[in-house]
Amino acid sequence: MSPYVALVCFPVIFVGELPDKTMLASLVMATRARPVQVWAGAAMAFAAHVAMAVTAGAALFALLPRQAVNAVVAAAFVAGAVYAWASSRSEQEKTVGRLPSGRSVVLSAFMVIFVAEWGDLTQILTANLAAKYSSPLSVAIGSVAALWAVAAIAVMSGSTLPRFVSIRRTRQVTSVVLIGLATYAAWTAAY
Repeated sequence: MSPYVALVCFPVIFVGELPDKTMLASLVMATRARPVQVWAGAAMAFAAHVAMAVTAGAALFALLPRQAVNAVVAAAFVAGAVYAWASSRSEQEKTVGRLPSGRSVVLSAFMVIFVAEWGDLTQILTANLAAKYSSPLSVAIGSVAALWAVAAIAVMSGSTLPRFVSIRRTRQVTSVVLIGLATYAAWTAAY
């Protein structure tokens, strides 16, 4: 376990998830159900996705030489940057109907987040980070902590957060950060 790797992963995943559809879905669900139940379902879905992403990224790291991994990671970061920038231009908020109560809220939140997170930017970033660093547990801890933090912010803030945080700007900042990470990965692949 490397605390450094976990600390590096946290802000990358946190910033990537802030403007995401799953954050907005958690926010909307929390306005219609108990926030702690929505968070519990979202947290379980995020943990499942991080486990899958870290496993895929670690497998990539084990199969390819280090320079090839860095080249793949750089290309994936560029693709993530393009995706984040493009999605900042056409952001839509999805709404969720009235949620049931009790355990069904947890299950509903789990299913919404689990389905929405497939192939998502932060899932791809987590796999890339696991491929880049040789510490899958550290990547998983940093990534899960970031996703859980964003979900907590979403469910606690209800519908007020979008008034203070520009989703478009956050996606654009994410894109710039990913270009920086891609540049660094490409540089390490070349040397």
